Amino acid sequence: MVLITLVRDYIGRMLQDIPGMKVLILDSSTVSIVSVAYSQSELLKKEVFLVELVDSMSKETMTHLKAVYFLRPTSENIQKLRRQLANPRFGEYHLFFSNILKITQIQVLADSDEQEVVHQVQEFFADFCAIDPYHFTLNMQMNHIYMLPAVVDPPSSHSFCDRAVDGIAAVFLALKRRPVIRYQRASDIAKRIAQETAKLMYEQESGLFDFRRTEFSPLLLVIDRRDDPVTPLLNQWTYQAMVHELIGIEDNKVDLRNTPKVSKDQQEVVLSSEQDSFFKSNMYENFGDLGMNIKTMVDEFQQITNSNQNIQTIEDMMKFVNNYPEYRKMQGNVSKHVTMVTEMSRIVEERKLMIVSQTEQELACNGGQVAAFEAVTKLLNDETISDVDRLRLVMLYALRYEKESPVQLMQLFNKLASHSAKYKPGLVQFLLKQAGIDKRTGDLYGNRDLLNIARNMARGLKGVENVYTQHQPLLFQTMESIIKGRLRDVDYPFIGNHFQQGRPQDVVIFIVGGTTYEEARTVALHNAANSGTRFILGGSVVLNSKRYAVSP
Repeated sequence: MVLITLVRDYIGRMLQDIPGMKVLILDSSTVSIVSVAYSQSELLKKEVFLVELVDSMSKETMTHLKAVYFLRPTSENIQKLRRQLANPRFGEYHLFFSNILKITQIQVLADSDEQEVVHQVQEFFADFCAIDPYHFTLNMQMNHIYMLPAVVDPPSSHSFCDRAVDGIAAVFLALKRRPVIRYQRASDIAKRIAQETAKLMYEQESGLFDFRRTEFSPLLLVIDRRDDPVTPLLNQWTYQAMVHELIGIEDNKVDLRNTPKVSKDQQEVVLSSEQDSFFKSNMYENFGDLGMNIKTMVDEFQQITNSNQNIQTIEDMMKFVNNYPEYRKMQGNVSKHVTMVTEMSRIVEERKLMIVSQTEQELACNGGQVAAFEAVTKLLNDETISDVDRLRLVMLYALRYEKESPVQLMQLFNKLASHSAKYKPGLVQFLLKQAGIDKRTGDLYGNRDLLNIARNMARGLKGVENVYTQHQPLLFQTMESIIKGRLRDVDYPFIGNHFQQGRPQDVVIFIVGGTTYEEARTVALHNAANSGTRFILGGSVVLNSKRYAVSP
């Protein structure tokens, strides 16, 4: 069962067992969880006529409606509920929580229900945002907290870890599995999250996680974004990743309000593999193939439009009227994808991203410090290159050559400082301090491990199919190591005395600090090839280069 199916199943069960007109009440987290899994029209079919946020509810009494609450079990939400139950607006209250409720919280709710309007209280473990079948995010606002030592801001660090543990626990409760847990030894925050998760699953709530054993236990691997700082810094050239990089995707929605000449109904569009068959088929395609596929879709639509103009009999008219909703939907879809690709082409041209990206890929995938220095210097001197692209180029150079060429790195820092008023070298120095060579565990550039050196040489000899998509995230190597049983215990220790026997069939990799759509694509393509091990990727947020470079 994939993640979106699990969340849809929870929401469906929540709504279908309550007959009649309903109001769905959500909080700032569950509104994202529901919106990526269920469309508004699907909610309407379940007789949900109103959706409200628990923070900003109207005072109007509506006793004819049944209230379905779906909230995270936080102390703030329990207090809001307590106040609302003291003065009920609705005829019935059905309370669903996205994670484990404490006994004390249940007691508070029971004491508050003096008018006996609460019909049920249940835990439905959908405490994660299932943006794709094998990719989830926790949408954590304070994502940068993972980079700071816990002593700097103990309350924020504590709440960051708690939210990560809650999200991971919910994924495994939804999957009905209890995993063996490993973590990246070099990361304090990964270790802390792994330990807290193990404590919850094997001690505090061991009964809840006591599912039927399978021959091979699933694996949870908690790793740190700082081990691969390159992937989130790169420009992307496959559809979903490119939209997020150049425009931005939030909860599978794309805001096009700042796009020139966009029609009113296209100002916010949904990009969901569940609701859009064209997107599902093309989300991992490169930009060139995508353009061809959109042209084919436009041609097909024009043929349908031409046949609709040829209405001569009453039968033709009836046929057109019956097919009109489908025709309108297709028209909206064609328009949406054409708008998106047109806007991305404009940005690529404006920012000279094809030239910039070629240098980025060289920095990420191929050695050669002298040529790299020249290429980056040339682009820094080019007045048409944007400040954020200059910053990313210096970051990519610094990550690769910080030890090899400190003098030239200082020259690039000075150039960046003189050319860019907005972004200063301090951002690059902070990144090196956090994710430099001394901090990393994995073989990021494939030059530490003999096997990786050989693999890179073989790739170089065969040539690369597409210079813009030659980079492979470090995650690809990690997944290969798991499948082949080569993930080193010394670098990725197990928690407790629960060890892996044989090859796991299900693996959840949680990246503290955030995932990227390039990594999600790596996971999806692996799962489609069906090797016998299924991977699920999750993280604190979904990054693009601007979010990672400017506000890590």
